[in-house]
Amino acid sequence: MKILIVGFGSIGKRHLENLLSKTNSEIIVYSKRTDLNSLNKKNIKIFNSLERCLSEKPDIGFITNETAYHIPVAIKLAKSGLDLFIEKPLSNSIENIIVLKNLVRQKKLITQMGFNFRFHDAIKKIRQSIKERKIGRIISVQVEHSSHLPDWHPYEDYKKGYAAKKDLGGGVVLTQSHELDYLYWFFGYPETVFSVTGKFSDLKISTDDLSTSIIKFKNDIIAQIHLSFFQGPEYRSCQINVYVFDFETDDQQAQYLSRLAAFAEGKGTKGTIFWNSESNEVKMYDNKKKRWSVLLKLIKFERNQMYVDEIKHFLNCVKKRKKTINDLEEGIKTMKIALAIKKSAENEKKIKLN
Repeated sequence: MKILIVGFGSIGKRHLENLLSKTNSEIIVYSKRTDLNSLNKKNIKIFNSLERCLSEKPDIGFITNETAYHIPVAIKLAKSGLDLFIEKPLSNSIENIIVLKNLVRQKKLITQMGFNFRFHDAIKKIRQSIKERKIGRIISVQVEHSSHLPDWHPYEDYKKGYAAKKDLGGGVVLTQSHELDYLYWFFGYPETVFSVTGKFSDLKISTDDLSTSIIKFKNDIIAQIHLSFFQGPEYRSCQINVYVFDFETDDQQAQYLSRLAAFAEGKGTKGTIFWNSESNEVKMYDNKKKRWSVLLKLIKFERNQMYVDEIKHFLNCVKKRKKTINDLEEGIKTMKIALAIKKSAENEKKIKLN
């Protein structure tokens, strides 16, 4: 199998190393960089022309260049019949998305978005708990992802990276859209979005560095999302809450459970599910027992394992010609949520999502 990697920043390098260690694939790298001579020792072909890369007849394309160029490159690769792994976010614009969708459908290509947090054990455990209705009727969610942009890659000037540049599709909303994606994965496509998003810090960047949003999902689930580029150390958290109250009579309880038939069998007895990136444990608080219990504890969390697992999933789906858990359609929806957040902030109003 021949795999083409388009772009060779930090994520392109990570995927290359994982592909080399976990597969026997031939690797072709498309990059304009002139400092990749060391890769030749690993029998990797490097070209500065995409057409030259495609002449090698690769089977799969990993699109890891700047966000603003994802769609144009994906269209070129799709026309050549390559299955596509596209790093998140899909794009910073809906332009030409229909063209790409049609090509993928016509050529029956397998696609996957690089939302690696769908392969994080803690996120998977939270989703499982939601699906099993561990805590009953969910009312609210608080999600945070804070980091300090200059700390991302200390070996390079943060001002020159794509995340810092509006024209390349950077900014905190698009770049840190993992949280948007896993909330969509948990609860489905949102109904409305309201956001305050913009450039607030002294970072030398041309795009948004702070976003605070309220998203309403179906079943009246309200999510509050805080994203920032100027807070260190890096921190992620997710807290899911339910509304639980005591009933004075059995009739009141019966009526309540009847209205909540979808969450049935009286399982609305717990109170909160919580995870953060510091402890890396998923905990559940029981309102009746007034204590926490640990659902999952990641003792030795290896960040790279998420990336390994997403590649394994993708390659397995390519082999079996079956749909991935986060294909192009999923990527389009998550991108539209991100764009709705930006639009809400620009127009200072609530945005409805179709």
